[in-house]
Amino acid sequence: MTDLSKTGTAPGEPTDERSPAGEHYLDVRDLVIHFPTDDGIVKSVDGLSFQLEKGKTLGIVGESGSGKSVTSLGIMGLHTVGQYGRQRARISGEIWLDGRELLHADPGEVRKLRGREMSMIFQDPLSALHPYFTIGKQIVEAYRIHNDVDKKVARRRAIEMLDRVGIPQPDQRVDSYPHEFSGGMRQRAMIAMSLVNNPELLIADEPTTALDVTVQAQILDLIRDLQKEFGSAVIVITHDLGVVAELADDILVMYGGRCVERGSADKVFYEPQHPYTWGLLGSMPRIDRDRTDRLNPVQGSPPSLINIPDGCAFHPRCPYADVPKGDVTRTERPELREVGSGHFSACHLPREDRERIWNEEIKPKL
Repeated sequence: MTDLSKTGTAPGEPTDERSPAGEHYLDVRDLVIHFPTDDGIVKSVDGLSFQLEKGKTLGIVGESGSGKSVTSLGIMGLHTVGQYGRQRARISGEIWLDGRELLHADPGEVRKLRGREMSMIFQDPLSALHPYFTIGKQIVEAYRIHNDVDKKVARRRAIEMLDRVGIPQPDQRVDSYPHEFSGGMRQRAMIAMSLVNNPELLIADEPTTALDVTVQAQILDLIRDLQKEFGSAVIVITHDLGVVAELADDILVMYGGRCVERGSADKVFYEPQHPYTWGLLGSMPRIDRDRTDRLNPVQGSPPSLINIPDGCAFHPRCPYADVPKGDVTRTERPELREVGSGHFSACHLPREDRERIWNEEIKPKL
């Protein structure tokens, strides 16, 4: 929870305070996003912290329902106010963007930043793009909101961005409607709209879902090239470890609304410290294996975010839940602790047991 006595700012009031840390472009601290429902409180995000620098890419991975997309919408300020101005979510914590705290800032100020300094590629471009307006009109609107230019200048900018993301004949396709584009082209148009104002933070929520393999590779190459060009900080949200292997500098693994492992891509892929990460890696197809080899999926199903298990949320599915002595995995929630330089894990397994299980049981099968 944010200590308002330190900020001197009540929720909803504007703030110009700079982050005490200052060195991170994006700094998320103890973010909590809960949704009240008739069945109970949905704890979609339950104490999440991470940092991101400009020019770097963070991959957030986990199964559906782990809280990845809710986190991204929270950063964008899209949970704060619902229909008729009513609060849709209970949110606490801090979100610092370039030294500005967003969670307790005036919604109008956050709206000015959205699309200009931070932007998002949504999971389904067909539903995110308005079906009644052409692609060009939607990009023009996104550009003119933040730039005092006439329609002709904005249209030229829209054509330039469509060309930059690889859409053929952009001067003609700018007048096409979303349904006239293929899935891959709609995703490219969404990327063009997201980048039209040169944002310094880009969030890509499942950017390659429902696209064929060839188009997936093209979209990932496009995001990588555009990041180099604009120097943006990028968050890629996905359940596909192959995607983060292509793009991410650092990886955050989410389960049950919390971070269970975080570290550099090399550390998480080659020295993972959490059984859930082991399971994700074991269920990932490998091209260097025989096609007859079976994948090893994570057994069981993700927990209900209304009734998250006590103790370690992963213990009902964890094959090593009984390794620690006593009943600690079922009664105490593990804290995220540093297990190596810049590498963190939330697991009750003693270090020697983790190393033994990884080296003797898990690693030989991957």
